[in-house]
Parts: sequence; C-alpha cells; structure tokens
Amino acid sequence: MDANSAPAHPLFEQLATRHGFAELTVETFDAWTAGPGAALVAFVEEPAKVKESLDLAVIAPELARAFPGALRGAVLMPPAARALAVRYGLRRWPALVVLRDGGYVGAIEGLRSWDEYLGEFGRLLAAPVTRPPSIGVAVAPAAAPGCH
Repeated sequence: MDANSAPAHPLFEQLATRHGFAELTVETFDAWTAGPGAALVAFVEEPAKVKESLDLAVIAPELARAFPGALRGAVLMPPAARALAVRYGLRRWPALVVLRDGGYVGAIEGLRSWDEYLGEFGRLLAAPVTRPPSIGVAVAPAAAPGCH
C-alpha cells in the first residue's frame, strides 16, 4: 500500500495476506496481468461509498477456490481501481475483471447470487480474449459543407 494512502480495510488486506491475491497498483497492473494464464482482478471501492465492496472481498477468494488452479487473483484498492475502471468500461461497483495473458475476457459488475457468479465465471474462463468495452462518448457526424 502507498504510504500516502489511507489504510485499506482489513477484508481487502486479507485478500493478499490470507488468500494470496496480489495487491496491484496502477504502476504494477500491466506487468502483473500480462503474466500467463487467466487472472481475476477485484475492483473495489471504499466501503463507506460502496459497502458491497466488502462482500466482494469475501466472494473473490471463494470463486478462486471454486475453480482450483484456473487463475491467479489480484485486488485493486480503491484509488487504483477508480483509475483503471475506465479501461474496462466498468460502470457498477464492485467489479471482477477476468483477463487472460493480459487480454480482456470479461467482467462481472455489482453483486450477484452465488449461482450467477459460478455460471458467469465458468463462461468467462472458457471465453476468448476480446476487446474491452469502453465508456462510450457520443460522437456526432460532421455537418456536410453548406448544410447550415
């Protein structure tokens, strides 16, 4: 954790200390996610803003255990998660992003039922790498000359 940031919630810290998730920063994200195989990255927000982030801190390691050996796990603390969310078009917190060999596979945003997590996560592990969605910006075509 950066010396200038507020202390992380103990459940977030346990993702790394107890469950073996890497604690990523904006600076370490690309190198870590470029590693081989599938990766699950938990994007969390400050619990005072999005209390469901604490639920995700419990769900993420359970998902990893439900698919043993299928992936590496990581967590992005709130400042880094906010900075990188736009890269994947994330609109709801908390979120899980699945990557493979550094490429985007998909995301699960917000909280879901356990059965939904298992089904969606199983689908994502089998899905190909794709282009990540982005938060769209409306673009209007240029007006034809002499139109106005």
